[in-house]
Amino acid sequence: MKFSVFAITFAFTCFVSLSQATEVRQCQGGAKKLESTEVLISNCEKPPCKLRRKTEVSIEEKFTPDRDLKTLTTTVHAEILGIPLPFIGVDNTSACDNLFEEDGTTKAACPLQAGKNYVYKNSFKVLEIYPKTSLVVHWALTSDNKDVTCFEVP
Repeated sequence: MKFSVFAITFAFTCFVSLSQATEVRQCQGGAKKLESTEVLISNCEKPPCKLRRKTEVSIEEKFTPDRDLKTLTTTVHAEILGIPLPFIGVDNTSACDNLFEEDGTTKAACPLQAGKNYVYKNSFKVLEIYPKTSLVVHWALTSDNKDVTCFEVP
């Protein structure tokens, strides 16, 4: 019985920690702020987010495009001395395979409709080759080389 109570409490705690929105900032000069945008980063509610090497980080973003989109691309990098360092395996990849309907469970795909709510889900490995330093991560969903959504998190 004690194990059951512990398991339920643990599962609830994990669910609550995963469902808390992460405080992020809009990219400067990037996409306009969309009121429906909400970002969740695993194990990070408030910056700075500590990304530990040899771990996997999950991203979930709720957004509503303001125009019809044929394609959507994930753009992710951190800047070191003014030089963008792309996140290997995530940067410049199609976001179309990572899209869900507003419920977060029903798969969606490109093209996207203006005014419709979507959920983008992705994860990435924090590789050992990434430097041990504080950085700002720039994460954008783009279409035709223009930001659809864009946020930054230290």
